[in-house]
Amino acid sequence: MSGRMVLHSDMNNCYASIEQKLNPALAGKPMIVCGSRAERHGIVLAKSIEAKAFGIVTGEPIWQAKEKCPGLVEVAPHFDAYLSFSRAARRIYAQYTDLVEPYGLDECWLDVTGSRRLFGSGEEIAEKIRMEVREKLGITVSIGVSFNKIFAKIGSDLKKPDAVTVISQQNFRQKLWPLPVGTLWGVGPATEKRLVKFGIKTIGQLAVADRDAVRRAVGKGGEVLCGYAAGEDSSPVMPLGWRDPIKSIGHGMTATRDLVNNEEVWLMIYHLAQDVSHRLNAAGMAAEGVSVAVRDQSMGYAEFQGRTPAPVLAPLSIAKAAHQLFTGRYDWSRPVRAVTVRAINLCPQGQPVQTSFFASPLTDERSERMFQTVERLRGRYGKNAVMAASLCQRIAAVPQRENKAQLPGVGIRH
Repeated sequence: MSGRMVLHSDMNNCYASIEQKLNPALAGKPMIVCGSRAERHGIVLAKSIEAKAFGIVTGEPIWQAKEKCPGLVEVAPHFDAYLSFSRAARRIYAQYTDLVEPYGLDECWLDVTGSRRLFGSGEEIAEKIRMEVREKLGITVSIGVSFNKIFAKIGSDLKKPDAVTVISQQNFRQKLWPLPVGTLWGVGPATEKRLVKFGIKTIGQLAVADRDAVRRAVGKGGEVLCGYAAGEDSSPVMPLGWRDPIKSIGHGMTATRDLVNNEEVWLMIYHLAQDVSHRLNAAGMAAEGVSVAVRDQSMGYAEFQGRTPAPVLAPLSIAKAAHQLFTGRYDWSRPVRAVTVRAINLCPQGQPVQTSFFASPLTDERSERMFQTVERLRGRYGKNAVMAASLCQRIAAVPQRENKAQLPGVGIRH
């Protein structure tokens, strides 16, 4: 292929493959990486190829997976190990190009347009990367090769594991257009359902559909999706180390037991706000809005958001705004299982603000100054050096802990 050349590299069964590499006794066995049942995170986070053969899917409850495969092996996640393997893979990618854009821990786009004189065609570069990852890290990747990011990502999914798939200007209609429209990146389950109802079942049908009609059917992003299906994607691959501007900062947690009243939810919200506030401060940002999301006992989901009268930063300010949203909108038809607090509409700290007649700027200023003092104390003596008295009681939050893993000698460093 001439012109632009983009790869998408996807680690096959990432978490499960790394666990099998760390513990060879797991090799060849149906196994899953899963959350703690005691802490009510009892779902499948990842599954091995052997477990996939039993029909086990990511996100399903552990008990359901065990029904499909009674001999299934359960393994707790080691996220710092996954991060180390991810960094090692990115170092391999960086040998071929400096345009390496991560998409999660296990996926990366690479623009190798300018690398072909040194390393060969896009397909040859992909093969070199595939073999090097397997030899040096002991895990496999599938790589899509194409002329844009969207088609490269689809290509990495078409043939697994340990494979390279080329989607060119000449063959993309033959290879991609017959695929279900839900295969296209950006088409989620809800959008796919609307498109199918509209009569669009394949990527090819979306590519040639009337774009105005699709926009009316699925919203303003419909025209963009039509372009993606037709191969119209010029989005750049960002250089390694690039960071997307922070648009929101949030923290969520599944409670160790169901929360049954506003007071219990308040304690969870206030607990989560400590982390949100700390990360906001580290980013030099404040929030002009807050959102709170809850998952109930039956896994139903609801999210409420609103703007704040002035930018907020202190945990108490964020928590009060979130709790006010919750108490004003949640109907308590079911107990609450999980809560997420998010700071939204971010702005730089210290930016001038137009106050209202009813605002109390001195009170707000004292609150923020006290927060900064607490932050300095925590930075010097540890995060538990200063705590709100209400959070010293036993609440339904999972205690934080470090997750360490000893890595094998495969050239991976922390």
